[in-house]
Amino acid sequence: MQHGWHFFMNPGPTNIPDRILRAMDRGTIDFTGAQFRAISEECFAGLKRVFKTEQTILAYAASGHGAWEAALVNLFSPGDKVLLVESGFFSLNWGLRGQAFGLEVETLPNDWRRAADPAKLEARLRADSGHQIKAVLAVHNETSTGVAHPIAEMRRAIDAAVHPALFLVDTISSLASFDFRMDEWGVDVVVAGSQKGLMLPTGMAFTGVSAKALAATAAAKMPRVYWDWRRLMGEGSQAYWNGTAPVHFFYGLQEALRMLEEEGLDNVFARHYRLAEATRRAVRVWRSNNGPEIFALDPAAQSDSITAVLVPEGYDADKIRQAALDKFNVSLGGGLDRLRGRVFRIGHLGDLNEPMLLGAIAAVEMTLDVVGIPHGKGGVNAAMQYLAGDA
Repeated sequence: MQHGWHFFMNPGPTNIPDRILRAMDRGTIDFTGAQFRAISEECFAGLKRVFKTEQTILAYAASGHGAWEAALVNLFSPGDKVLLVESGFFSLNWGLRGQAFGLEVETLPNDWRRAADPAKLEARLRADSGHQIKAVLAVHNETSTGVAHPIAEMRRAIDAAVHPALFLVDTISSLASFDFRMDEWGVDVVVAGSQKGLMLPTGMAFTGVSAKALAATAAAKMPRVYWDWRRLMGEGSQAYWNGTAPVHFFYGLQEALRMLEEEGLDNVFARHYRLAEATRRAVRVWRSNNGPEIFALDPAAQSDSITAVLVPEGYDADKIRQAALDKFNVSLGGGLDRLRGRVFRIGHLGDLNEPMLLGAIAAVEMTLDVVGIPHGKGGVNAAMQYLAGDA
């Protein structure tokens, strides 16, 4: 029997604040009526401020995978070629969906422990003199590795190559957690989900779409019905739904956006950086005595949303996760694909504060002892000193 609060430290879904839960605890309303239209208009305006865009934003009742699919089927025809910037499990899975729809998906290889190299992207696009590549697909924050990727620099690489490819970016674990700028960075399609920085339950997905991307839908021949942007569009914004609108998600989204704006996006980003850096300092201490280490090698690319922790060779990260859950009621993310059993992931995004983070870090440090993982002592103290301003 578990007592007290369950410390949910997964990198998504994240903790849902009471304010959002209470906002969603309401009866339903007519989604074709004026009351819902007013709520949805407020939400789409707020999302534009979070996306930092004046472009169109569309929403679906779906997970972020649905927004992946929507981007593919609205923009391309079978046989089209896209270039996928490899970053980890989620980047490759976006590519697998493209292959399932008959796209030719070329992967630009990359070490999962490092940020993608814009120079490699520029070189590949320069070599594509016939402009066969229709789009570049990238993940801003790779949730499986804890590596953040240089989206603004990738845009500059595309421009330097004088290439017309569309630029598609997954922001599922970065949006509303650290800075993203759709318009300034020249992103044509943004994929996002409800369950991470936006602090909502899983089940709503969003797509930011540039005018260039909207124009490209006219030539796309991929079959689409539920995801069809043409069915959703009114005069420059979403006006329709393929089926029933997720009214209760909009109640929650309205409250989530108000919470973000009350705190201020810059303050939200600063809080995420602060909690992420405290986590990193703890892991750096654990690294001594041949202990666990931060999976992301370049400090500048270490994510402010999630820290993936690589355990020493010969040890099982999933045993750490299970012991933390069983003994201390702390839930951590696991390794995916080639990282299964090799890393555990500490999520530090969404509705989180210093005591919540310190409790989780303390539980992890105790668990390392319980499971018998070699590690340096004092990671919690290092995090405390940083958070107290003494570092």
